[in-house]
Amino acid sequence: MPKPTPNPPESSPHTDPVDDLGFDPALLKSASPHTPSTLFQIAPDIDTETLLASACESLASASILAGDLAVFVDGPQRSMLLGIQQIIMLADLAVNRALDNLVPAG
Repeated sequence: MPKPTPNPPESSPHTDPVDDLGFDPALLKSASPHTPSTLFQIAPDIDTETLLASACESLASASILAGDLAVFVDGPQRSMLLGIQQIIMLADLAVNRALDNLVPAG
């Protein structure tokens, strides 16, 4: 009489799933620190208030883009875009607070 399910695959002598993926811990030691590209740079003489105001405007634009794009997708992708939009909005709030702390209103 045939068996209803196949036999499980043979297990390998080592059972570390990280090794099964081919991860080499030596790579962590040899990896160099991230060096940002110098293709685009912010002028070194820009003041903090201007940088924060620019970051605030960029975050607000990114939030609108994510929200507008979420209209065109459904399901998990929509939820993911709305989650990204929420993270952007939280960053925008933090930048606005930093800007308020730097230049108090009134």
